[in-house]
Amino acid sequence: MDLDTTRRADRRLDRVYRIGAGFTGLVLVGFGSAGMMIRLPLFDTRGEVVAGLSTNGALSFLSIAIGSLLVGAAILGGKFASTVCVTVGGAFLVSGLVNLILMSTDFNVLAFSVPNVIFSYVVGLVLLTIGMYGRFTGNLPSDNPFRRYRHPEEGTDAGTDTGAHAAGAPGGNAVPGPRSAREREDTSEESRG
Repeated sequence: MDLDTTRRADRRLDRVYRIGAGFTGLVLVGFGSAGMMIRLPLFDTRGEVVAGLSTNGALSFLSIAIGSLLVGAAILGGKFASTVCVTVGGAFLVSGLVNLILMSTDFNVLAFSVPNVIFSYVVGLVLLTIGMYGRFTGNLPSDNPFRRYRHPEEGTDAGTDTGAHAAGAPGGNAVPGPRSAREREDTSEESRG
């Protein structure tokens, strides 16, 4: 029985990034589309309530743009989706704070209200958590792609290390890594005869 070596090691992380970014992006696109269908004024500071949140034309357009970015990141997946989730999540947190300060002024060009600020904080924290999952923590497993990137000297399979250390040459401190099914079969056939 051979191991499937064609699949990426970060496929589990990739699934989390894709689902999180895709779902959040679709929610934002839906909210923005609902606001655009009402044909609100672009920079109305009072806005109209759509799905419990205050919106105007600018916020609706911005929601569609950010949602589309997240959906695109979900389609591409991988490190790109993780990075987009972290960046957009941080932007949502900053936006919530800035718009909380601007809420009762004439500079409230996105028509934010208290539910918008809470939504911005929640979405920001969710996206940050999704983007950081399996990426920014200690004790990452050895097959984690972010750990392999930071610690290339800790090869996870025989094909990762090259040169004298991988071959177990004299003077090398190579620690044998996990072997593929094919290598185990070859070794067992050689020992038989």
